[in-house]
Amino acid sequence: MASGERRALGWTAIAAAAAIVWIVMPIGLGILLGTLLAFTLQPVFERLLPKLGPRWSALFTVLVSTLALAGSTAGLAWLLLARGAALAREWIASLGPNGQVGAVLSAAGRVTAKVGISPDELASRARALAETAATRAAAFAEALLSTTASSLLALFFAMMSMHFILRNWDTVVRRAAESLPLRPDYTSALLAEFRRVGRATLLGTVGTGIAQGLLATIGYMIARVPEPLFFGAATAVASLIPAVGTLLVWVPVGVALILGGHLTRGILELGWGTLVVAGISDYVVRPMLVGGRGEMPAVVTFAALLGGVEVLGPKGLIVGPVVMSIAIAVLRLYFRESRKMRT
Repeated sequence: MASGERRALGWTAIAAAAAIVWIVMPIGLGILLGTLLAFTLQPVFERLLPKLGPRWSALFTVLVSTLALAGSTAGLAWLLLARGAALAREWIASLGPNGQVGAVLSAAGRVTAKVGISPDELASRARALAETAATRAAAFAEALLSTTASSLLALFFAMMSMHFILRNWDTVVRRAAESLPLRPDYTSALLAEFRRVGRATLLGTVGTGIAQGLLATIGYMIARVPEPLFFGAATAVASLIPAVGTLLVWVPVGVALILGGHLTRGILELGWGTLVVAGISDYVVRPMLVGGRGEMPAVVTFAALLGGVEVLGPKGLIVGPVVMSIAIAVLRLYFRESRKMRT
């Protein structure tokens, strides 16, 4: 094949790849999630291989993980919606002068009065906030029901991609090494980096979030916080927010307990959040799940999370770190080859 024809074929292949990416964009997150789940559950699949064979091992792994994912997502949504609505009603009912929230607002009102916000005005704002929260919870429930079809479609493609990757990842690596215009060892290294970072991102984001939600729920129960399951679910969701994370939940809860006259319980909640929810999760649970080899610097990870969320929305929590790590791996290969050429 002449060089001109080879170059034309190469550009045609790039255009075909771009067209495929453009077509699958609406279901791309499901495909990516299934791929990352396959990377994460590869040890389970390999352990089942001697007993069940490749076909049934992959099928069993996919079905069990899908049921666990769907069940946990549905349970989390129910906790946030049903218990959140009940909490909003309790909040509205307790806004009176004899209610628990009313006592908190009275204590806070003595402070805000110094800046021109009277206790009555603070109470009216809190009531409006609670009513708005209840209304938005109902609207969120309706939006959740309206997106059920697209969520099921994404879950279906996640199952398909997970099954394919579990059974054919070695073939994918080999074909990519043969086809891409890079040295085979470079292609294999980049795909290995993609697999490592994908597994670490999923475990670090989802696994740590679940652990923080469970640990926070225990703390809420110890501190006798109303609706501890709701606040635990809210803490798990808040863990996905870069920088502040779970602080958005357990800090206001602890402060509210202190303002409500429960000094010991409030200090206990703040201490539990600092030492257990934040400390143990970040310095014990996350390193156990992710491992410490080859991690990106903290500032790079932080930039990948914030940038990914800014560009892609919530899906950027997973896509951002994966893309950033692969880009850094490409730059490392480039710098390595540049040093070889200079020497």
